[in-house]
Amino acid sequence: MDKQAKLLSSRLFLKLRQVEVVLNRSVLTWREADKERKRSSGISEAAHGRSVQVCEIVAVGRTEDGDDKRTRKSRKEAKRHSQLYPCAFTVSFVMRTRQHQWRCSEVTFHCNDQELCNQWVRVTNEQLSLLTNRPKSLLVYINPFGGKRRGKRIYEQKVAPVFRRAGISTDVIVTERANHARDHLKTEASLDKCDGVVCVGGDGMFSEILHGLVSRTQTDHGVDENQPDAELVSCSLRIGIIPAGSTDCVCFATVGANDPVTSALHIIVGDSQPMDVCSVHHDDIFLRYSVSLLGYGFYGDLMTDSERKRWLGPARYDLSGVKTFLSHNYYKGTVSFLPAEGNLGNPKDKLQCRSGCRICQHKPSSKDQHSEMSDKKEKSPKGDSGDWNVIHGKFIAINAATMSCACPRSPKGMSPSAHLADGTTDLILVRKCSRLNFFRHLLRHTNRNDQFDHSFVEVHRVRKFRFQPQHHRLDSLEDLSEPLQKKGFSPICSAQTTCSYSAAHSSWTCDGELLPHAAIQVSVQCQLIRLFARGIEEQQEQQQFVFEDPCTLWPLEQSTN
Repeated sequence: MDKQAKLLSSRLFLKLRQVEVVLNRSVLTWREADKERKRSSGISEAAHGRSVQVCEIVAVGRTEDGDDKRTRKSRKEAKRHSQLYPCAFTVSFVMRTRQHQWRCSEVTFHCNDQELCNQWVRVTNEQLSLLTNRPKSLLVYINPFGGKRRGKRIYEQKVAPVFRRAGISTDVIVTERANHARDHLKTEASLDKCDGVVCVGGDGMFSEILHGLVSRTQTDHGVDENQPDAELVSCSLRIGIIPAGSTDCVCFATVGANDPVTSALHIIVGDSQPMDVCSVHHDDIFLRYSVSLLGYGFYGDLMTDSERKRWLGPARYDLSGVKTFLSHNYYKGTVSFLPAEGNLGNPKDKLQCRSGCRICQHKPSSKDQHSEMSDKKEKSPKGDSGDWNVIHGKFIAINAATMSCACPRSPKGMSPSAHLADGTTDLILVRKCSRLNFFRHLLRHTNRNDQFDHSFVEVHRVRKFRFQPQHHRLDSLEDLSEPLQKKGFSPICSAQTTCSYSAAHSSWTCDGELLPHAAIQVSVQCQLIRLFARGIEEQQEQQQFVFEDPCTLWPLEQSTN
């Protein structure tokens, strides 16, 4: 790679040592200027130097007296240093730590020339101003009730100070009820005045922001969401996630850590990660959008039972999981799906989606994709022939993972090789099997063994799929009114105790929310949204960040606002 022209090069002082500081268009570097001392000490030159990508500089500003806390260890030397070199500026930048976490680090350079100090601040800030992908104004929604009710405190203590340091203005709204953020985004929010939307909360809060922003975009462009084959318009605004919930699956799968400061820094540097969204319909009625997991059978029953135990907090998932596993129910139905074509890999190829993923960067044009889908719909209007595959059977679980669904409890996730932005979802079918075999399958979600390596499990990478329970007359939860009146419990529990396995129905869980219909059709909307993220970085990428510009991994589309 050709060396870029130097914008500035000066000998400054860092911790009473003279350093050579160089700024070019993309990198700020500094290293000790005393080469003879380095050679005599036997320490390599690289050990005395440091480089920071300009796109990962948070802020640059003049350092006032007393701001440099690191020199306070030796007050006498600090006083003498301040007298000799009274002018200083501080560079705040991203520093990578363990397990994909980022921290905001600082370095302060001293000199005795006021004009030189001002020049460094001015030129560096000019370079930062050229980074047009960085947000300047954000609309922030805080859920004060989710998780352990720490959302507001997390934002005020950990996130807001970093935003202020980066010069980002914010409009903060603390939600007062369920779907407050969704409704505000759909009708009231002035989206033309902000560069992105940030949610402080868990996956439920993110789902609110997703539905509000996507629905607002479709309304503004005259798109009918109730049409299953409608070509949805991608959202121009990016979404930032500050994790503060009981589950933060989306954040973990797109950043690699559930850490508020890390997420805030990804927002500040203007990262952009495209993301697929599944649209879920029942006939011609739009139900919900999904970005992580659609689950019928085991996970649908688990979520239904856990809804009655919300007072337990996150522990309700463990209790309901054990209860659902011991019930060991299965359900009859028909699954039809449209397989993904092209060089999109397969769910068993062990190729994990990482920052700069080549598969996700290849986005088919919406016109071509829409034409392809229309042609295949004409060949197979009911999904019973042509290019559609049809499977009848008895299923313990039917899952669709649009991303890996990785989380701290399941580091590999539901589908380890699922991609964030390839226009597909991984359809996982777990057929009727013994309780022991199903336990072995579940256990592999927590270790390194292949969870698909069972005769009763099959997985397909698909663009669309449909599910029809065996008795279509009972495809709505409201239709199970007789058991509800008899027992007073939810449809799932009462149906399981009063119906035979062949007649019992589960429900779908869509990113943690229950759907009112069992018969659904799902379409993957390729790269419908973008997040302030860059995907999970490989360790070797983190060691070589000087030579690769991570800010260009996902080029931003032109804003339509």
